[in-house]
Amino acid sequence: MKKIKIGVVGVHRGRAMIDYCKADNRVELAAICDCWKDELEKTKNELKDNNIKYYDNFDELLNSDVDAIILANYANEHAPLAIKCLEHGKNVLSEVLPVQNMAEAVSLVEAVEKSGKIYAYAENYCYMSAPREMRRLYKSGALGTFEYAEGEYMHNCESLWPIITYGNPDHWRNTMSAFYYCTHSIGPLIHITNLKPKKVIGVEMPFNSRMARMGAKAGWGSLIIITLENGGVIKSLHGVGPSKNSVWYSIYGSLGTAESGRECNPTSGAYEKIYTNLDHYEGENIDRFIYYEPKDKLSEKAKLLGHGGSDFYTMYNFISKLLGDADAEIVDVYEALDMFLPGLFAYRSVLNGGITMDIPNLKDDKEKEKYRNDFACTDPKKAKDQLQPSYSKANLDIPKEIYQQIKDKYLETLKK
Repeated sequence: MKKIKIGVVGVHRGRAMIDYCKADNRVELAAICDCWKDELEKTKNELKDNNIKYYDNFDELLNSDVDAIILANYANEHAPLAIKCLEHGKNVLSEVLPVQNMAEAVSLVEAVEKSGKIYAYAENYCYMSAPREMRRLYKSGALGTFEYAEGEYMHNCESLWPIITYGNPDHWRNTMSAFYYCTHSIGPLIHITNLKPKKVIGVEMPFNSRMARMGAKAGWGSLIIITLENGGVIKSLHGVGPSKNSVWYSIYGSLGTAESGRECNPTSGAYEKIYTNLDHYEGENIDRFIYYEPKDKLSEKAKLLGHGGSDFYTMYNFISKLLGDADAEIVDVYEALDMFLPGLFAYRSVLNGGITMDIPNLKDDKEKEKYRNDFACTDPKKAKDQLQPSYSKANLDIPKEIYQQIKDKYLETLKK
């Protein structure tokens, strides 16, 4: 069997993908790319594999003979690189986020459609144990008709901020709206139901002391209310500045409920456990509480990688798809945008006084034309003359001393 030749972009987040490639005999890890030369050299010394080529220039990777490229670089740079990959005939697995604005979304969709190559979005939270089981139950009909769901991705990032932003005031994590990093909470629910989002309303959480200490210029989180094509509703809560962590999913169907354990409750098993209370038919109304840890044939292998094993599934399914498995469970470009665009337009809802916003369908050519030159986002490098504030209520001025303190903490970690 011909092995799939893989190139990985980004040595830090990409390490999980690198480790996966070394363990899957269907794959050849052919190249690793990063503009951070010191870290690239460090990775080379750690792997000690002369068959891997190392590039500090992305164009050199593009011109190599790899079959597919994994994008695990900065979240605000995925779309342009994905488009280049597709234009060069490379298949793509893109880490979070898929795009930053509507112009990128249009260009990405068109690049996928024109290339005929496989684009997959690595929303790994879809593949955690509880969301995977919820998807199985929903597809089997056990949950009945979808009515309502909630998703949470609450991540206190204060202790991590020095090693993921380096004290750089212009780092994408410092300038991003609280609404944009939304696919960990919304994504699994879209993936479970396969229903398209149609309308959205956003509520912005206030700037707080944690965000001030981190040097992040947005509210600490956001609340998003999404109406789906069948009239069902999703509530998403996510943020990087809450006091405590919580990853949690809950679904209400016409036959009952299913929910994951809560990360904030260590006795609940977090997203590895599931609770169900399901009827056999509508109107039965009998309590059947069941609590269990779902497993499948890949669960034990998946434990080798991070994020509750979910990193394993994004890679395994992508490789399976490349090898011709039509049923391999990937998130394609349209579904990726169904996960992200509610956050993009929820922030527009806030900026327009809390009104309901329609979510575009980029399978429609007329919608593509409408948004082709819509660059509005919070990234100064991408927004052109359509720059949005990172925080709707004020243009926050973070003292330079904050970033110096964060940089000093980062430099301390390098000495360890």
